[in-house]
Amino acid sequence: MRVVITAATVGEWMPSFLAVNTLYTSDSTRFKLSFHQSGVGMLASSVAITRLVIEEKPDLVVQAGIAGCFNSKYPLGKVFAVSDETIGDMGVEEEGRWKDIFEMKLEKSSYPPYERRKLPNSHLGKYNLLKLPAVPAITVNQVTTGKERISQLTRKYNPTLESMEGAALHYVCRELNVPFLQLRAVSNYVGERNKENWEIKKAIDNLNEVLLKYIDKLYKLK
Repeated sequence: MRVVITAATVGEWMPSFLAVNTLYTSDSTRFKLSFHQSGVGMLASSVAITRLVIEEKPDLVVQAGIAGCFNSKYPLGKVFAVSDETIGDMGVEEEGRWKDIFEMKLEKSSYPPYERRKLPNSHLGKYNLLKLPAVPAITVNQVTTGKERISQLTRKYNPTLESMEGAALHYVCRELNVPFLQLRAVSNYVGERNKENWEIKKAIDNLNEVLLKYIDKLYKLK
């Protein structure tokens, strides 16, 4: 089985890269693990993940990263699996109302790779091996900060997490029929720009603790 761990930045998976047993990264025909940097944002990630899937032909792509959270009931550092993705800023704001590409009639709501306007992960049942809580997420090009915008997105999509790359993974892998899993650790609450209140280190530490457990469990299954 060939597994690729991808992230926007190397810092998000570096603790796991340094910690994994050399057996995981060997040329074993039974289990092959590699690490990949996609770059920041939907555009860079879409190109990088597409190239990765076509050239490397992985059996599973795991995207690992930190994320903002819309719900303050969840503690900073908590790790989730993403159940479905929505592109949160592709559309138009008209007369005070946000309209996405489906409402603009630019895309059909269930035309592949979309399903009911979302990009769900149909592989969660098989690959969410640690039974992490699965939550919906949105992906944006511009990090959300304003209260009005937060309210718009919450009312329309009811997301738990926000990132800048998640939808790229879901879109590409659904299009190319490659199993995938997105793991996210909460580093901050959406709208909070005072980074003294963020927990980036804690999020990355927790993310990699989960990632290492996941890799080990996946390895033992194969």
